[in-house]
Amino acid sequence: MRILWTDGSASPNPGPGGFAVIEDGKPVALGSEKESTNIRMEGLALISALELLGGAPGKIYTDSEFWINTLTKWAPKWEANQWQKEHGKIKNLAMVKKLYTLYKYSKVELVWTKGHVGTEMNEVADEWANKARKGESL
Repeated sequence: MRILWTDGSASPNPGPGGFAVIEDGKPVALGSEKESTNIRMEGLALISALELLGGAPGKIYTDSEFWINTLTKWAPKWEANQWQKEHGKIKNLAMVKKLYTLYKYSKVELVWTKGHVGTEMNEVADEWANKARKGESL
């Protein structure tokens, strides 16, 4: 089973953004947007991780409680309600739909890890997300 670590970064937020997917201590996917948010970058990191796994079993570690909640709690309800929330619009709806579809048909366990507390692979993911934000690529 593959184990991936993801992180996203935007600085300022919103501003230039980058994301990273780490496996065995090395980046396996990096990406960036000239104008983005932390939330978008975290989502793009998860999309990349799920696509890398390609349906194979795996664990994805992320420090994004937002995306874990979106995928495990909120998106199933939104989908059942034709992608409507009780109040307001769903932000980044296209990304939410894509990510939820990838997750729903995956064999992936999402694992939340607290960010910026010295967890080695989370720190590596953060470092590479910031490098990607500044233009580094694989």
